[in-house]
Amino acid sequence: MIAAVAAGVGSPVNAQEADVQAFAAEVDSLRQALRIPGLSVAVVRDGRVVLARGFGWADVEARRPATEHTPYTIASVTKPISGVLAMRLVERGVLDLDRPMSSFTDWAEFCAEARADGPRIFFADYDCSPRVTLRHVLSMQMNGTAAGERFYYNPVSFSWASRPIMQITGRAFSDLVAEEVFAPAGMTESARRHRNLPLRADLEAAMALPYHVDSAGVLRRSEGPGPQGDGAAGGVISTVVDLARFDVALDEGRLISEASKEEMWRAGRSPSGAVLPYGIGWFVQQVDGRRAVWHSGWWEQAYSALYLKLPDEGLTLILLANSEGAWWSNPLDAAQVERSPFAAAFLRRFHGR
Repeated sequence: MIAAVAAGVGSPVNAQEADVQAFAAEVDSLRQALRIPGLSVAVVRDGRVVLARGFGWADVEARRPATEHTPYTIASVTKPISGVLAMRLVERGVLDLDRPMSSFTDWAEFCAEARADGPRIFFADYDCSPRVTLRHVLSMQMNGTAAGERFYYNPVSFSWASRPIMQITGRAFSDLVAEEVFAPAGMTESARRHRNLPLRADLEAAMALPYHVDSAGVLRRSEGPGPQGDGAAGGVISTVVDLARFDVALDEGRLISEASKEEMWRAGRSPSGAVLPYGIGWFVQQVDGRRAVWHSGWWEQAYSALYLKLPDEGLTLILLANSEGAWWSNPLDAAQVERSPFAAAFLRRFHGR
């Protein structure tokens, strides 16, 4: 299994090969239709990488091709990695997801400032009451009349979850991710970056450059993401090969236990019994009766990404792009991965094991 991942691609088996090659062609067709300059894709089936390939250009001007080893900003696809880190610390008894946020340093100040001056779309109805826990923050259950009553995607709130983790461990969040996730998963093509942590030189040199289509329909280079803090919501640079390594390590139990994985992927429930379609760093939903856990990534006019798992079928899709063309405007209060053209193609093509 690991040899296939390390090589970047495994050998599709028998009749499955036709599906894999047809899907690869469909991905490239969608890329061109959506005017994405460069895109890399991986498909994992039962712990084997059956597709790992790049299409188009990582650097349009230099005509540098996108490959399976091209690094991208993965944006919010970072959140599943942060979720795994949290569950590793829970397993050791270091982190308590049900600890009140009010017991952590600077929470009261953050909450008050966010309610007063933060983006209204995220903080107009943000709960700052004493009942709020770290689980509420990591499960996107902070908005509404009271925490835990509804799901609302709030990346700014999720990003702050790195603070309690750093306070408890006494370690920088980026160091924890590198040691607790990247290292045991064998992720040699990944790193975190923030305003006080420059990107590793080899990854910087190989990065897919960001692009956007302007109002006149012309493809333009973008400035790309600005400096960020050491938060849990983003900050990871990776490749589809390395995310496949993460995926295999997760499924093989080398990162967290099966029980922790199921807890991480358990959809929330409101007090009234309504399903809240988010676990610990992952969207959770049913698509035509199939359990799907996933996360998208989007950086406006720069990058987009998708990490989709069908756990009961042993199937995973990983897709990274150097424009926002792979983003499909998922609602802030729902999980609708089937609206992604790439996810829809994957679900159609790989309809079972």
